[in-house]
Amino acid sequence: MIAFVSGLVAALAPDTAVIEVGGVGMAAQCTPNTLSGLRIGRQARLAVSLVVREDSLTLYGFADDDERQVFELLQTASGIGPRLAQAMLAVHPPDALRRAVAQGDEKALTAVPGIGKKGAQRLLLELAGRLGEPTGAAATSHPAGAAAPVPWSERLRAALVGLGYSAHEAETAIAAVTPTAEAAAADGAPKMSQLLRAALRTLNRAR
Repeated sequence: MIAFVSGLVAALAPDTAVIEVGGVGMAAQCTPNTLSGLRIGRQARLAVSLVVREDSLTLYGFADDDERQVFELLQTASGIGPRLAQAMLAVHPPDALRRAVAQGDEKALTAVPGIGKKGAQRLLLELAGRLGEPTGAAATSHPAGAAAPVPWSERLRAALVGLGYSAHEAETAIAAVTPTAEAAAADGAPKMSQLLRAALRTLNRAR
């Protein structure tokens, strides 16, 4: 099993990072939060999880081992595959997910695209006791029941800056996609991958 990859960041895309390891480019699917901490040409270390299917081998990358562990634990619940598990981590960091499960916070889980009320109720039952207790400082920084997801605009800004755009360009792109995000918010949290692609199209047209 591959536990991590370490090397220079060769390329970044809206949902993928390519790390050069021994002359080989290892492509890992990552959340916008993870991508925001990477810079092309700089050294990076990603904790990874290899998902094997009959027709594919997919590497998922994470900022640290804790995030990878939660990603793998989430998939022990019925109906949770790697893409949905990654979507949950894109909306909530590990400790926020731990708080949501520990406190039975359905609203926090339904903020994840693809999880409805019934799905959230089932997940709360199945994941109870599996993710452990919150470990970070955030565990005591919010009142009970508040899982406090990071606003979509902050995550999008971090992802754009991580891809090499300036803060001004990021703000321009965020303003351009805000109507789309607000419309999507009617059905829950906006899907970050779609917003990031829309933002990149806006920036490419401006250049």
